[in-house]
Amino acid sequence: MAGTFDGLSDIQWKLFAHLFPLDLVKRGRGMLPPPFRKVVNILLYVLITGCRWCDIPRGQQWASKSAAHQWLQRWQADGTLAMMQARLLGLVEERGMIQWHYGAVDGSFSPWQGRR
Repeated sequence: MAGTFDGLSDIQWKLFAHLFPLDLVKRGRGMLPPPFRKVVNILLYVLITGCRWCDIPRGQQWASKSAAHQWLQRWQADGTLAMMQARLLGLVEERGMIQWHYGAVDGSFSPWQGRR
């Protein structure tokens, strides 16, 4: 079931803001990179709503789909996404919001067919 998402609040952004460089530097030609908060908004929008990349919203709080995709690839490669995940999991675990002894794995979507 897809959800809704209107962007990170200021408090939510503070959880991740320290993971990104403060100074955005233009390398070569072109425009400055978009503010990282806008990029994270788009990435979370896609994850929460389940929309396709071509259907992402446009507006003041969103980055372009090409910029978001570019930063997604870069952050995956350099470990920034892993740091964001670790930060969030650490916070919710510290507050007792995750019950690790409960869990389920659904293999119905697994591409593995039992072939060797």
